[in-house]
Amino acid sequence: MDVAELHRRTVETWTARVRGVAADQWDRPTPCTDWNVRALVNHVVGEDAWTMPLMRGATIAEIGDSLDGDLLGQDPLATGETLADEAVAVVAERLPAGEKVHLSYGDEDPAEYVRQLSADHLIHAWDLAAATGQDRTLDADLVDEVATWFVDREEIYRGAGFVGARVDGAADDPQARLLAAGGRDAAWTPPQP
Repeated sequence: MDVAELHRRTVETWTARVRGVAADQWDRPTPCTDWNVRALVNHVVGEDAWTMPLMRGATIAEIGDSLDGDLLGQDPLATGETLADEAVAVVAERLPAGEKVHLSYGDEDPAEYVRQLSADHLIHAWDLAAATGQDRTLDADLVDEVATWFVDREEIYRGAGFVGARVDGAADDPQARLLAAGGRDAAWTPPQP
């Protein structure tokens, strides 16, 4: 699958889950134990906000703290949709140029950066669905693309603290295997109040 298409489709998957968040669900816990629903959405919206300047050649230092804090404002869905659309557009525009992206750990190939973004959108779409009672099923083609890319990076990401410990027992289902590699239990349910 073309990397720009992968990004577009994972962003669409994510945005569909954000649309499904009810007004009383923003404080719910998520599989990401440090984040409730609002913080999880803010994290991914933040990734989209960072995508524009990074894909256009800005450095982390140039961006500074301008994208820190609450980016969602009073209308998280509208903010999320706007920034998602802008991120998809800048990826489609800038990816073919192949210009390096300046990340915190150094310069990165833009296709690699976009695959990182795609994985984050897809896995967090599952997190959001699990937290809010939505359909947790992810597109099998997207799962395959992300899982194939992630297999050689899993231990690097784990060592850097980007994903939790691998969850055992997910051998038969590709989606459950991807979630397990990302430190998630496919059977996770929110704690009951």
